[in-house]
Amino acid sequence: MSSSAPRGLIGSARRALRVLEIVASEGDGVSAKAVARRAGFTLSTTYHLLNTLVHDGYLVRLGHGRGFGLGYQVGTLYQRLCGELGVDDVVREELSLLHKRARAAAYYTVLRDTDVVVAAVADSARYPRARPLDFGFHEAAHATAFGKVLLSTLTPKQRRDYLAGAGMPRLTERTRVRLDELSLELDEVKRSGLARDVEEFQPELACVSAPVRGPDDRVRGAVAFSVPLREYAARKSQLEHFVADGAARIARALARSADEAPPSVNAV
Repeated sequence: MSSSAPRGLIGSARRALRVLEIVASEGDGVSAKAVARRAGFTLSTTYHLLNTLVHDGYLVRLGHGRGFGLGYQVGTLYQRLCGELGVDDVVREELSLLHKRARAAAYYTVLRDTDVVVAAVADSARYPRARPLDFGFHEAAHATAFGKVLLSTLTPKQRRDYLAGAGMPRLTERTRVRLDELSLELDEVKRSGLARDVEEFQPELACVSAPVRGPDDRVRGAVAFSVPLREYAARKSQLEHFVADGAARIARALARSADEAPPSVNAV
């Protein structure tokens, strides 16, 4: 455990979460000895943590002594988080269709409180996602196309407060690290409804993004595509068309889902 961790953290909880992360990364069949070795825990401590996580449903003990795997309670938590982020099967299906049409990794992102979060990803072996842009990624909003779309919806004060906390680290030679320069770009993003990231997040990577608007015209999220830089140069106009069209498609899908949702039990 890091000596720089803030005071008041519960060590046993952090150790249990570390074990859960290791099992998730290793996949079904990881042994207790392998978990202990990776975590740097004693075998006795590791068994206690594994047994606790199995008891509470976060891990399962596989049959015939095959080790451990993720438990079904993790899936329940994932579904609940997807619900909090406004992602359902309709959004995932639309995003998968966009991925295939655009021939690019596709992302749906939302602003959750003050975090710009990747809420869903659709990709394939041929058109893979950019690492580490996985579900739950919530960093580097100043350097990503979808981050710029969502930052552009904030007031100047909200934007300053967000970036003061998150920082504006230089990730590549092209990353904007001055607030005044980024603010000018965000104003243009808000006017045009399109954001770009050309080697600002990663070298040799380009992204485009467009806002997903609700019936009230408020931005509910953003759709983005990522492609290698050489491909972006050849397909720039096409990708920008697809991302704007895709954002509109997901907006309509979300509106339909809202219309079809059953009335609240508290509704009068």
